[in-house]
Amino acid sequence: MATGTTTLPPLTVRAKLDRTPGRFGIGFFALALVIGCGYAVMNLVNDLSRVHTASSYPFVLLGFALAIALGFEFVNGFHDTANAVATVIYTHSLEPHVAVVWSGIWNFIGVLTSSGAVAFGIISLLPVELILRVGSGAGFAMIFALLTAAIIWNLGTWWYGLPASSSHTLVGSIIGVGIANQLMSPNSATSGVDWNQAINVGKTLLISPLVGFICAGLLFLLSKMFVHDPALYTSPEGTEPPPFWIRCLLVLTCTGVSFGHGSNDGQKGMGLIMLILVGTVPTAYALNHAISQATTPDFVAVSEHAVHVIERYVPPSAEVASPQAELKAYVSSHDFNRRVLPALEQLIEQTTGSLNHYGALRNIPAGETTNYRNNMYLVSETLNILKRSKTQVIAKQDWIVLDNYRKHIDDATKFIPVWVKVIVALALGLGTMVGWKRIVVTVGERIGKQHLTYAQGASAEITAAITILAADRLGLPVSTTHVLSSGVAGTMAANHAGLQWSTVRSLAAAWILTLPASIALSGSLFWLFRHF
Repeated sequence: MATGTTTLPPLTVRAKLDRTPGRFGIGFFALALVIGCGYAVMNLVNDLSRVHTASSYPFVLLGFALAIALGFEFVNGFHDTANAVATVIYTHSLEPHVAVVWSGIWNFIGVLTSSGAVAFGIISLLPVELILRVGSGAGFAMIFALLTAAIIWNLGTWWYGLPASSSHTLVGSIIGVGIANQLMSPNSATSGVDWNQAINVGKTLLISPLVGFICAGLLFLLSKMFVHDPALYTSPEGTEPPPFWIRCLLVLTCTGVSFGHGSNDGQKGMGLIMLILVGTVPTAYALNHAISQATTPDFVAVSEHAVHVIERYVPPSAEVASPQAELKAYVSSHDFNRRVLPALEQLIEQTTGSLNHYGALRNIPAGETTNYRNNMYLVSETLNILKRSKTQVIAKQDWIVLDNYRKHIDDATKFIPVWVKVIVALALGLGTMVGWKRIVVTVGERIGKQHLTYAQGASAEITAAITILAADRLGLPVSTTHVLSSGVAGTMAANHAGLQWSTVRSLAAAWILTLPASIALSGSLFWLFRHF
């Protein structure tokens, strides 16, 4: 329908959006939900069977915390996954409900194949003392506050059809908890935000919309220069799908964005779920029991090599009264002093001695599990910070040994069971099935003044897929929403199609306000929950 200079999508698109998925679609997803939930519950029950406690309180707390974490992923599906299907729906490449199911399948595959680097990168933003005491009241107040704040903000922006970033929201919530914890614990050296890591993540989230806008626009202009098929630069007519090769291209780009979203965004909830599992039932989840006893001699040998390397930089007879406290302070402040390396050496020797004594991670007594995991976490984070530090206190050639040792530690502590990935993927898919329409309409109709052309949709999604997958490889969180929405805007600008500035202003306002709003909300909730 033409209104002045603005060309809106035909009413036939809205008619498609209003259709119900039908019995087959509902039945297919219901079956997948039952199978996936059954698999997750079966594995969870099997893991918990190794936990011996007279109280049911940890299990009640676990169920409540998991429900909130999965609620965050459910709402995440409202926003980010819906972005991936907007272009294929508005170009008639796929029917809406077929597109949603197809996107859900590739989100699922992306979650299952994810590395976990983004998950634990997000966790490293949290205050060190709360990570090490995640099973305490303060630890659960942290989890509940940041997830509740993220859910509230995401629901609010979704209600108004604004493609706000779940990644942006979660990072703001984490910073809010860190600031509140610092204000409530002014005498603690390890209570605040890891600002170095927060700045790195913040740069990624702030730059990604600019990358989306510029790269999608350039890709669109390049396609005009080298691909001269006029059909690629037209808008859909009626309900007819595009030519076969264009349709294949658009379905492929939708697949790439969906897979990338699952591999990146799905990890954010997984990291928090692992914290919840470690806090409630450390006996089952603090250490990776999948590592067999046969690997213990190799682990011990690698640990001893690491100790020999660090000994070269430690003065003779250097002792630290509390290596844990020393490394806690260093991981939080990043301020290097002469006690850090002796503390690191002592803690590596302690963890290696315990493992050598018990023979395997699964044999470490339940009462020692949490402390053992915390020691390994501190060693890993200390090595990570030392390597990234501008002041190189360890020679470059020695990092070959230390990186190998750190990989062994991370395999033991930074792991994600398959059932966690399955349940997160299902929560994302269910959220998409319920709330996809509002965000799809915004991306498809309210950013540009003219209908999306095939080339614009493909350029925006190719840019989004490449950006997300690259960020995943680097272990950095990135916003699918920001990259794709700004990519659509970039192609509209490159095509001189015009932008609907009221929508652009709303998107920019949501982008700007998300961080302070989520910081204030999560900080307030943390203060409130700490009193309970």
